[in-house]
Formats: sequence, structure tokens, C-alpha cells
Amino acid sequence: MLIGYARTSTLEQEAGFEAQLRELTAHGCEKLFREQVSSVAPRKQLEAALEFAREGDALVVTKLDRLARSVVHLGQIIGTLEAKGVTLRILNLGVDTATPTGKLMLNVLGGVAQFEREMMLERQREGIAKAKAEGAYKGRKPTVRARSEEIRALAAEGLSMGAIATKLGIGKGSVHRVLNPAMPVRT
Repeated sequence: MLIGYARTSTLEQEAGFEAQLRELTAHGCEKLFREQVSSVAPRKQLEAALEFAREGDALVVTKLDRLARSVVHLGQIIGTLEAKGVTLRILNLGVDTATPTGKLMLNVLGGVAQFEREMMLERQREGIAKAKAEGAYKGRKPTVRARSEEIRALAAEGLSMGAIATKLGIGKGSVHRVLNPAMPVRT
């Protein structure tokens, strides 16, 4: 059985998400696992796909970066798949671990992908450092101070910290800092 896995990092990537699903379906995937979550967050659907796979199945992804966050993570996934007798196919690379060449290519490409990601992060850090030195980097806008009155009003209505956090789309700790004056409010 061909098992498809699709992932995007954010809800704003809807077109890319739909494209992945179309491609996996066109490739013949009979079962699809899908999620919109950051690569560093827990990925319940990936875990479910790995659990679902049985000997002789193939896990199919459209791109390597939709599956693994690093070479180590890729190795863990491949180890899990191999232990179950499941192969991996990466469509845009034409890689299929059912063949020795496919296994070799996956290892080489995984290393190149991690190198590329590390280089991108290094350039990003350099750009932020340069912007800070020039006084152009301000960081993200503070959310808690701007919503302090709203938080206090909801608390006065009897909402719990968790309910306030959920309603406003902010962290529970942020709500706690506003409602507990002994704790400093972060900007």
C-alpha cells in the first residue's frame, strides 16, 4: 500500500498543502496523513503514518523537507521504516529506498539538505546581527501590553487564564504576567 504524508508549517501555505495532496493522490496513495504544523512541533500525523505502515508498504512524500527536519531525524524515520519493512519514496527527487541506489541518494541528499538549512540559518543570524547593529531590528511587536486591558476585562468576567489565552490567541504565561503584577510584563 502507498501511504502519503503531507505537511506545511502554517495555515497560510494552503496552496502548497493542496498541491501536495493532489500529487500524492495522483501517485496512487491509498491512505493520506496530513497536518499543518511546524517541523519542530510534535507531528502526530507523521507518527500515525509510521504506526499505520506495514511490511511491504511505502511511505510517500512530495519533498524531503516535508518529512524530516535534519539528517538525524531522517535517520530515525528511515530506521523505523526499515524495521517494519517499509520503504520511502520522495517524489520530487525520484528517490525510492526499495533500491540500493535510492538508499544512497537519500543519504547524500539528506546531508546536502541539512547543510543548506544550516547555511540559511547562519545567513539569517548574520542579517539580524547587522540590522541590530544598525538599529533597524526591533524584534516582534509586543502583544501582551497592547492587550492588557482586554485581558483584565475578560478576567473580570470570570474567564480562566487558559480560556483568556485561547480566546486571544496568546500564551497562558502572558495572561498570568498581566494578571499577576508581581511578575514583569515582557515587551
